[in-house]
Amino acid sequence: MTQKNMMFTGHLKKDNGKLVYVSTTGSKQYEEFVNALLDGQYVDVFFDANKDDGTLAQLAKIHKCIKELATDTGSTFEDMKFEVKRAAGLCVKKEISGELYMVCKSFSKCSKEELSLAIQAIIVIGETVGINFH
Repeated sequence: MTQKNMMFTGHLKKDNGKLVYVSTTGSKQYEEFVNALLDGQYVDVFFDANKDDGTLAQLAKIHKCIKELATDTGSTFEDMKFEVKRAAGLCVKKEISGELYMVCKSFSKCSKEELSLAIQAIIVIGETVGINFH
């Protein structure tokens, strides 16, 4: 039997004592994932509960600073956003059959503390290219 290399991530919330999918799309993707598994195949699970209490002001500052960093460094917005998330510790790596996968948390799902780490990462990155974000 050959094991399949697959990955699934979902966004759930606790409702009446149970974890339920926030969207029906997530539920359908989960069903497809389970159906594609081979009998006897193992699955690793990682749960990360978050408060999702980041503020709009924090999100606005982060996106504005990322745009400025991207413009000043010649990088794309998406590449710079990835660098900020990586520097803030919002990404996880997993190696499957010699291939390295990385998943980064969305800023919109971050707590105030996680967004503060992203802002600190922006300040440090800014200092390296001569931009003062203090």
